[in-house]
Amino acid sequence: MPDELLDIVNDEDVVVGQEMRSTAHQLGLQHRGVHVFLFSSPNGTMLVQKRSADRAAFPGGLDCSISEHVKAGESYLEAAVRGIREEMGVEGIELKPLVRFRMNYGVNDNEISVLFQGTVEPAKVKFDPVEIESISYHSMDELQAMAGREDIKLCGWFVELLLWHAGQPSQAMRVLETYQKSN
Repeated sequence: MPDELLDIVNDEDVVVGQEMRSTAHQLGLQHRGVHVFLFSSPNGTMLVQKRSADRAAFPGGLDCSISEHVKAGESYLEAAVRGIREEMGVEGIELKPLVRFRMNYGVNDNEISVLFQGTVEPAKVKFDPVEIESISYHSMDELQAMAGREDIKLCGWFVELLLWHAGQPSQAMRVLETYQKSN
């Protein structure tokens, strides 16, 4: 994965510097990320990606529709839109923010992130085979059941976001701001 310049943020989500992604992860510097839940219809199934086997974090794991770092100078929304375009080959999706939160994603991976939600036409999705092994669609009930199974590998952050979305407590997510939830 190519290195990229990230904004480094304090606990109030104010930019205090910039570092390369590799340095931010090596030193545990807090940076920004985004996730997107894309649904096949307003009350439909969620697009879930299976990460490719060569990904550094959770290779082969099931993940949100989109998970991205926010590049330096980029807004959360811009990063989400970029991620949808790069990873799923789709543009023009209206996104609604659901929650802004702080989470440790792994060793030295400290982020403040925003979860967005949108609707996608499954026929228009052309996923990036370099980053994504496959995609599938699942109901929220199916995903909740999958999160509790030992034989299915879900990314840790995806499990926490599913818990939050279902109104269940998360030990890892520290909610900073919630927006109107529409699903």
